[in-house]
Amino acid sequence: VNYTGDRDYLGQYGLEVLIGIARFWAQRFNFSGEKKKFVMLGVTGPNEYENNVNNNWYTIYIARWCMLYAMEVLDQTEKNQPSEYRRVIAKTDFDRKTETERWKNICDNVYLPYDPKRDIYLQQEGFLDKELIPVSELPVSELPLVDHWSWDRILRSVYIKQADVLQGMYFFERDFDTETIRRHFDFYEPFTVHESSLSACIHAIIAAKTGKKELAYRFYLRTARLDLDDYNNDSKDGCHITSMAGTWLAVVQGFGGLRVSKGHLFFHPFVPEKWDGYSFHMVFRDTRMKVEVNRQKVLITRLGGPECRLTVYGKNYVLKEKLDVEIQK
Repeated sequence: VNYTGDRDYLGQYGLEVLIGIARFWAQRFNFSGEKKKFVMLGVTGPNEYENNVNNNWYTIYIARWCMLYAMEVLDQTEKNQPSEYRRVIAKTDFDRKTETERWKNICDNVYLPYDPKRDIYLQQEGFLDKELIPVSELPVSELPLVDHWSWDRILRSVYIKQADVLQGMYFFERDFDTETIRRHFDFYEPFTVHESSLSACIHAIIAAKTGKKELAYRFYLRTARLDLDDYNNDSKDGCHITSMAGTWLAVVQGFGGLRVSKGHLFFHPFVPEKWDGYSFHMVFRDTRMKVEVNRQKVLITRLGGPECRLTVYGKNYVLKEKLDVEIQK
C-alpha cells in the first residue's frame, strides 16, 4: 500500500491476513505479574546466533505494529469498503470489540527491554549479562564463528550474526530520531560479525543515515563482494541472492537516501569518496525515472508515466521532465 497506493487491496485481501496475524501475536504474549507488562517468551529474533530468548525487542516491536496496523485497516475498510469489511468480518468470525480491546491493551502495555544507563533498547532480556567483548578483539583465525566455535559457545556469546535491533530501526526509522539510531548503531555494530548475507546492507543504510559515509561504503563493499571474496567461507554452497538485492539497497537507500513515506518519494543522496557518481532506474506508482548523482548535482529524469511529487534534501518538487538539484555536501 505504501509503495503502490492500492488501498482496494486491503479490503479484498489484506484485512483478512492482518486479522490472522494480529490474532497470532495476541496469543503469543502473556502478562507478567512481576513486570505488570505483556511479555513474549521463547522466541528467536533476526539474530540467528540467538534462539529461545525472552523479550526480543525486534519481535515485540513488530508484533505490536502488526496489531496497531490491523486496527487501523479495520477502521479504513469499514469506512471505505463496507461490503468487503462485512464479508471479512463474517468469514473470520471476528468479534471486533472483544478482540481489538485485547490488542489495544497489549499494545499499550508491552515490555520492551531497555538499559537506562546507555539509553538503548536491549536486543533481548539479559543481553547485558553477556561478556561485552567487541568483534575487533577476536582473533581473525576464529572467524567466521560458525566454522570455529561450538553452537553452545555461540549462543552464550554477545556476537550478533546480522542486524536485529538495528533491523527494527531500519523498518521503523520514522519512530526514532537520528541520534537515537546512531546511539544504537554505535552500541550494537561492534558486536556484529556480519556472518549473514542480510547484515551488511542494513548496516550500510543506517551508517549512511547517521552520517558515517566511509563506514557505509565499507559495508556496501562487503555486501557487494560477499561471494566474490567468500567472506563467510560458504560461497561453495551457492550465491547469496539476498546480498545481491542488498547491494542495490545499499546504493539506492544508503547512498541515494531513498525513502517512501505516505505515498511520497524522498531523496538525500551523497557520492562515496572513491566514486565519481552513480545512477539507478526505478518505477514508483507508474512513473519511470532515472536518478543520476555526481559530485555537482542530482539529476532525476522522468522516462514515462505521470508527473510525480518528490522531495530532495528536504525541498519539495514536482518531477515533470527533468529535475536538476545541486548536491549537498
